[in-house]
Amino acid sequence: MKVLVTGAGGLVGRAVTEYCAAQGDDVFAVDHRSLDISDASALRTTFSEKRPEVVINCAAWTDVDGCESDPAHAKRANALGPELLATSCCEFDVLLITISTDYVFDGTKQGFYTQRDQPNPISVYGRSKFEGERRAQAAWARTIVVRSGYIFGNGGKNFLSTLLSRAARNETLKAISDMVGTPTYAPDLARRLRALAVLDLPGVFHVVNAGDGASFESFARTALEIAELTSAPLEPVTLDDLHRPAARPRNSRLRCLWSEALHLDPLPHWIDALHTFVKSQSGSQTAAV
Repeated sequence: MKVLVTGAGGLVGRAVTEYCAAQGDDVFAVDHRSLDISDASALRTTFSEKRPEVVINCAAWTDVDGCESDPAHAKRANALGPELLATSCCEFDVLLITISTDYVFDGTKQGFYTQRDQPNPISVYGRSKFEGERRAQAAWARTIVVRSGYIFGNGGKNFLSTLLSRAARNETLKAISDMVGTPTYAPDLARRLRALAVLDLPGVFHVVNAGDGASFESFARTALEIAELTSAPLEPVTLDDLHRPAARPRNSRLRCLWSEALHLDPLPHWIDALHTFVKSQSGSQTAAV
Protein backbone atom coordinates (compact mmCIF):
# COMPACT_ATOMS: atom_id res chain seq x y z
CA MET A 1 0.00 0.00 0.00
CA LYS A 2 1.32 3.45 -0.91
CA VAL A 3 0.75 5.69 2.10
CA LEU A 4 1.27 9.44 2.42
CA VAL A 5 1.59 10.49 6.07
CA THR A 6 1.19 14.20 6.72
CA GLY A 7 2.30 15.72 10.00
CA ALA A 8 4.91 12.97 10.23
CA GLY A 9 7.07 14.97 12.60
CA GLY A 10 4.51 14.76 15.40
CA LEU A 11 3.81 12.06 17.97
CA VAL A 12 1.08 10.25 16.00
CA GLY A 13 2.70 10.88 12.62
CA ARG A 14 5.90 9.17 13.71
CA ALA A 15 4.00 6.19 15.11
CA VAL A 16 1.97 5.84 11.90
CA THR A 17 5.07 6.12 9.72
CA GLU A 18 6.93 3.46 11.73
CA TYR A 19 4.01 1.05 11.83
CA CYS A 20 3.09 1.29 8.15
CA ALA A 21 6.73 0.88 7.13
CA ALA A 22 6.99 -2.20 9.37
CA GLN A 23 4.00 -3.68 7.52
CA GLY A 24 5.84 -3.32 4.22
CA ASP A 25 3.96 -0.27 2.97
CA ASP A 26 5.57 2.23 0.64
CA VAL A 27 5.47 5.20 3.00
CA PHE A 28 6.08 8.82 2.08
CA ALA A 29 6.24 10.83 5.29
CA VAL A 30 6.14 14.64 5.30
CA ASP A 31 6.19 17.19 8.09
CA HIS A 32 4.98 20.79 7.98
CA ARG A 33 8.30 22.05 6.63
CA SER A 34 8.18 19.75 3.61
CA LEU A 35 4.43 19.97 2.96
CA ASP A 36 1.98 22.59 4.19
CA ILE A 37 -1.44 20.97 3.83
CA SER A 38 -3.05 24.39 3.54
CA ASP A 39 -1.11 24.99 0.28
CA ALA A 40 -3.28 23.64 -2.54
CA SER A 41 -0.54 23.93 -5.15
CA ALA A 42 1.97 22.02 -3.04
CA LEU A 43 -0.59 19.30 -2.40
CA ARG A 44 -1.32 18.88 -6.10
CA THR A 45 2.39 18.58 -6.87
CA THR A 46 2.91 16.01 -4.12
CA PHE A 47 -0.05 13.90 -5.23
CA SER A 48 1.08 14.03 -8.85
CA GLU A 49 4.58 12.90 -7.95
CA LYS A 50 3.87 10.31 -5.26
CA ARG A 51 0.48 8.91 -6.36
CA PRO A 52 -0.51 7.61 -2.91
CA GLU A 53 -3.33 5.14 -2.39
CA VAL A 54 -4.04 6.33 1.16
CA VAL A 55 -3.40 9.60 2.95
CA ILE A 56 -3.26 9.52 6.76
CA ASN A 57 -3.46 13.10 7.93
CA CYS A 58 -1.71 13.62 11.26
CA ALA A 59 -1.05 17.31 10.60
CA ALA A 60 -2.74 19.75 12.97
CA TRP A 61 -2.13 22.68 15.26
CA THR A 62 -2.79 21.11 18.64
CA ASP A 63 -1.76 24.01 20.90
CA VAL A 64 -5.18 24.51 22.50
CA ASP A 65 -4.34 27.82 24.15
CA GLY A 66 -2.39 29.01 21.12
CA CYS A 67 -5.43 28.40 18.94
CA GLU A 68 -7.51 30.54 21.27
CA SER A 69 -5.28 33.55 20.66
CA ASP A 70 -4.87 32.97 16.90
CA PRO A 71 -8.14 31.67 15.42
CA ALA A 72 -7.03 32.42 11.85
CA HIS A 73 -4.01 30.13 12.14
CA ALA A 74 -6.15 27.45 13.82
CA LYS A 75 -8.68 27.59 10.99
CA ARG A 76 -6.01 27.40 8.32
CA ALA A 77 -4.24 24.42 9.89
CA ASN A 78 -7.17 22.46 11.29
CA ALA A 79 -10.06 23.27 8.92
CA LEU A 80 -8.72 24.48 5.58
CA GLY A 81 -5.87 21.96 5.55
CA PRO A 82 -8.07 18.84 5.82
CA GLU A 83 -10.46 20.30 3.22
CA LEU A 84 -7.67 20.85 0.70
CA LEU A 85 -6.28 17.39 1.40
CA ALA A 86 -9.74 15.94 0.77
CA THR A 87 -10.02 17.92 -2.46
CA SER A 88 -6.71 16.50 -3.71
CA CYS A 89 -7.76 13.01 -2.61
CA CYS A 90 -10.96 13.42 -4.59
CA GLU A 91 -9.04 14.52 -7.68
CA PHE A 92 -6.69 11.53 -7.50
CA ASP A 93 -9.21 9.00 -6.04
CA VAL A 94 -7.26 8.46 -2.81
CA LEU A 95 -8.65 7.34 0.54
CA LEU A 96 -8.29 10.03 3.21
CA ILE A 97 -8.03 9.32 6.92
CA THR A 98 -7.91 12.50 8.98
CA ILE A 99 -7.43 12.66 12.74
CA SER A 100 -9.77 14.74 14.86
CA THR A 101 -10.16 15.16 18.60
CA ASP A 102 -12.30 14.50 21.66
CA TYR A 103 -12.37 18.29 22.09
CA VAL A 104 -15.19 18.52 19.53
CA PHE A 105 -17.47 17.72 22.51
CA ASP A 106 -18.41 20.13 25.30
CA GLY A 107 -17.76 17.74 28.19
CA THR A 108 -21.18 18.01 29.84
CA LYS A 109 -22.18 14.38 29.23
CA GLN A 110 -21.76 11.96 32.14
CA GLY A 111 -20.83 8.86 30.15
CA PHE A 112 -18.92 8.13 26.97
CA TYR A 113 -19.31 10.18 23.81
CA THR A 114 -20.18 8.10 20.74
CA GLN A 115 -20.91 8.97 17.13
CA ARG A 116 -24.55 9.49 18.12
CA ASP A 117 -23.62 12.53 20.21
CA GLN A 118 -23.73 15.97 18.64
CA PRO A 119 -20.38 17.79 18.75
CA ASN A 120 -20.46 21.12 20.55
CA PRO A 121 -16.87 22.40 20.83
CA ILE A 122 -16.18 25.06 23.46
CA SER A 123 -12.76 26.28 22.27
CA VAL A 124 -11.27 27.66 19.08
CA TYR A 125 -9.22 24.48 18.79
CA GLY A 126 -12.28 22.26 19.10
CA ARG A 127 -14.28 24.35 16.65
CA SER A 128 -11.48 24.36 14.09
CA LYS A 129 -11.10 20.59 14.31
CA PHE A 130 -14.84 20.00 13.96
CA GLU A 131 -14.93 22.34 10.97
CA GLY A 132 -12.07 20.32 9.50
CA GLU A 133 -14.10 17.13 9.88
CA ARG A 134 -17.07 18.63 8.07
CA ARG A 135 -15.09 20.27 5.31
CA ALA A 136 -13.15 17.10 4.54
CA GLN A 137 -16.27 14.95 4.43
CA ALA A 138 -18.06 17.47 2.23
CA ALA A 139 -15.13 17.61 -0.20
CA TRP A 140 -14.61 13.86 -0.59
CA ALA A 141 -16.86 10.88 0.10
CA ARG A 142 -13.91 8.52 0.77
CA THR A 143 -13.02 10.29 4.00
CA ILE A 144 -12.60 8.55 7.36
CA VAL A 145 -12.61 10.83 10.41
CA VAL A 146 -10.90 9.38 13.48
CA ARG A 147 -11.50 11.10 16.79
CA SER A 148 -9.05 10.33 19.57
CA GLY A 149 -7.71 11.99 22.69
CA TYR A 150 -5.33 11.93 25.65
CA ILE A 151 -2.66 10.60 23.31
CA PHE A 152 0.68 9.53 24.77
CA GLY A 153 3.80 7.87 23.40
CA ASN A 154 7.47 8.29 22.66
CA GLY A 155 8.57 11.74 21.56
CA GLY A 156 5.49 13.70 22.53
CA LYS A 157 5.55 17.19 23.99
CA ASN A 158 2.32 16.92 25.98
CA PHE A 159 1.90 16.26 29.70
CA LEU A 160 1.19 12.55 29.31
CA SER A 161 4.21 11.87 27.12
CA THR A 162 6.73 13.90 29.13
CA LEU A 163 5.48 12.77 32.53
CA LEU A 164 8.08 10.08 33.25
CA SER A 165 11.11 12.10 32.16
CA ARG A 166 9.99 15.01 34.34
CA ALA A 167 9.36 12.67 37.27
CA ALA A 168 12.81 11.11 36.84
CA ARG A 169 14.25 14.61 37.24
CA ASN A 170 12.17 14.93 40.42
CA GLU A 171 10.31 17.93 39.03
CA THR A 172 7.13 18.95 40.78
CA LEU A 173 4.23 17.74 38.66
CA LYS A 174 0.78 19.27 38.54
CA ALA A 175 -1.99 17.03 37.24
CA ILE A 176 -5.60 18.04 36.66
CA SER A 177 -7.99 16.05 38.82
CA ASP A 178 -11.33 17.09 37.32
CA MET A 179 -10.79 16.39 33.59
CA VAL A 180 -11.53 12.84 32.44
CA GLY A 181 -10.75 11.29 29.06
CA THR A 182 -9.75 8.01 27.45
CA PRO A 183 -5.95 7.63 27.20
CA THR A 184 -4.68 6.48 23.81
CA TYR A 185 -1.25 5.00 23.13
CA ALA A 186 0.10 6.33 19.82
CA PRO A 187 1.34 2.95 18.46
CA ASP A 188 -2.08 1.39 19.19
CA LEU A 189 -3.76 4.28 17.40
CA ALA A 190 -1.39 3.82 14.46
CA ARG A 191 -2.33 0.14 14.13
CA ARG A 192 -6.02 0.99 14.09
CA LEU A 193 -5.52 3.75 11.51
CA ARG A 194 -3.90 1.28 9.13
CA ALA A 195 -6.66 -1.26 9.77
CA LEU A 196 -9.21 1.40 8.84
CA ALA A 197 -7.23 2.13 5.67
CA VAL A 198 -7.53 -1.52 4.69
CA LEU A 199 -11.24 -1.48 5.56
CA ASP A 200 -11.80 1.65 3.43
CA LEU A 201 -15.21 2.40 4.96
CA PRO A 202 -15.91 6.16 5.15
CA GLY A 203 -17.42 7.54 8.33
CA VAL A 204 -16.52 8.72 11.82
CA PHE A 205 -14.65 6.40 14.19
CA HIS A 206 -13.67 6.90 17.82
CA VAL A 207 -10.30 5.26 18.49
CA VAL A 208 -9.02 5.07 22.08
CA ASN A 209 -7.60 2.41 24.35
CA ALA A 210 -10.06 0.25 26.29
CA GLY A 211 -11.12 1.00 29.83
CA ASP A 212 -13.30 3.48 31.68
CA GLY A 213 -10.89 6.36 31.12
CA ALA A 214 -8.88 8.41 33.58
CA SER A 215 -8.23 11.90 34.81
CA PHE A 216 -4.81 13.41 34.23
CA GLU A 217 -4.14 12.86 37.92
CA SER A 218 -5.12 9.18 37.94
CA PHE A 219 -3.17 8.57 34.74
CA ALA A 220 -0.12 10.25 36.25
CA ARG A 221 -0.31 8.31 39.51
CA THR A 222 -0.70 5.01 37.64
CA ALA A 223 2.28 5.83 35.40
CA LEU A 224 4.47 6.76 38.37
CA GLU A 225 3.54 3.54 40.18
CA ILE A 226 4.37 1.41 37.11
CA ALA A 227 7.69 3.24 36.66
CA GLU A 228 8.46 3.07 40.41
CA LEU A 229 8.77 6.84 40.57
CA THR A 230 6.25 7.44 43.32
CA SER A 231 8.68 9.68 45.19
CA ALA A 232 8.22 12.33 42.49
CA PRO A 233 6.07 15.18 43.86
CA LEU A 234 2.62 15.20 42.25
CA GLU A 235 0.19 17.99 43.04
CA PRO A 236 -3.48 17.57 42.05
CA VAL A 237 -5.06 20.75 40.70
CA THR A 238 -8.42 21.64 39.23
CA LEU A 239 -8.89 22.95 35.72
CA ASP A 240 -10.02 26.29 37.16
CA ASP A 241 -6.84 26.54 39.24
CA LEU A 242 -4.74 26.77 36.08
CA HIS A 243 -6.63 29.71 34.51
CA ARG A 244 -6.02 28.45 30.97
CA PRO A 245 -7.06 30.78 28.11
CA ALA A 246 -9.06 28.08 26.33
CA ALA A 247 -11.98 26.13 27.78
CA ARG A 248 -11.61 22.37 27.92
CA PRO A 249 -14.23 19.61 28.16
CA ARG A 250 -14.24 18.15 31.67
CA ASN A 251 -15.39 14.80 30.33
CA SER A 252 -14.25 13.77 26.85
CA ARG A 253 -14.28 10.00 27.14
CA LEU A 254 -14.89 8.32 23.78
CA ARG A 255 -16.41 5.04 22.72
CA CYS A 256 -16.94 3.72 19.18
CA LEU A 257 -20.27 2.36 17.99
CA TRP A 258 -18.96 0.78 14.82
CA SER A 259 -15.77 -1.07 15.77
CA GLU A 260 -17.40 -4.13 17.32
CA ALA A 261 -19.94 -4.41 14.49
CA LEU A 262 -17.06 -4.36 12.02
CA HIS A 263 -15.16 -7.03 14.02
CA LEU A 264 -12.37 -4.64 14.95
CA ASP A 265 -10.89 -5.89 18.21
CA PRO A 266 -10.76 -3.40 21.09
CA LEU A 267 -7.41 -1.74 21.62
CA PRO A 268 -5.54 -2.88 24.75
CA HIS A 269 -6.66 -1.45 28.08
CA TRP A 270 -5.00 1.90 28.67
CA ILE A 271 -3.21 0.58 31.77
CA ASP A 272 -1.72 -2.30 29.73
CA ALA A 273 -0.70 0.23 27.07
CA LEU A 274 0.85 2.34 29.80
CA HIS A 275 2.89 -0.64 30.97
CA THR A 276 4.16 -1.05 27.38
CA PHE A 277 5.01 2.64 27.19
CA VAL A 278 6.87 2.64 30.52
CA LYS A 279 8.84 -0.42 29.41
CA SER A 280 9.77 1.30 26.15
CA GLN A 281 10.92 4.36 28.06
CA SER A 282 13.09 2.24 30.32
CA GLY A 283 14.59 0.54 27.29
CA SER A 284 15.37 3.87 25.67
CA GLN A 285 17.08 5.14 28.82
CA THR A 286 19.14 1.94 29.08
CA ALA A 287 20.19 2.23 25.43
CA ALA A 288 21.20 5.85 25.99
CA VAL A 289 23.48 4.81 28.84
